[in-house]
Amino acid sequence: MDKLAHSLPKGTGTAVAVSRHPLHPALVTFPIAFIIGALPSDLAYLWFGDEFWARASLWLLGVGTLMGGVAGAAGTVELLAVQGIRHRAAAWSHFVMAVMLLSVAFINWQSRLHDAQEAILPMGLYLSALGAVLVAAAGWLGGKLVFEDQVGVHDEEP
Repeated sequence: MDKLAHSLPKGTGTAVAVSRHPLHPALVTFPIAFIIGALPSDLAYLWFGDEFWARASLWLLGVGTLMGGVAGAAGTVELLAVQGIRHRAAAWSHFVMAVMLLSVAFINWQSRLHDAQEAILPMGLYLSALGAVLVAAAGWLGGKLVFEDQVGVHDEEP
């Protein structure tokens, strides 16, 4: 219990990097954009009734889930390999939120495979909105790790 009373030092390195640049933050940009993009794409389908928007949502969710899995693998390795990250509650919260996000995105994508248009109302729209909320929550926790706890940030010296 005494161990929990001490704050963790700022500035934790990275284990999964290219030229000291952490891979996880670089890999999450597309899944974030694609999974969030499914919500306006669903709304565009409802507004315009054009089949294109239903197919766009299907592809956004599929590629977003696939790329999110790659980013999640890099983040999981980072979480498990670096002790300074493993000991942070925000890191585990971020991990759990990201797993929930990928689960929702996968179910949303999978439910549209048979008929992308039919799946939008009501469940597809609900899952797209839930996915956007989960992206925001996971992103906030990831930002807390980087900007407040300095996880994955290194000194400028080589």
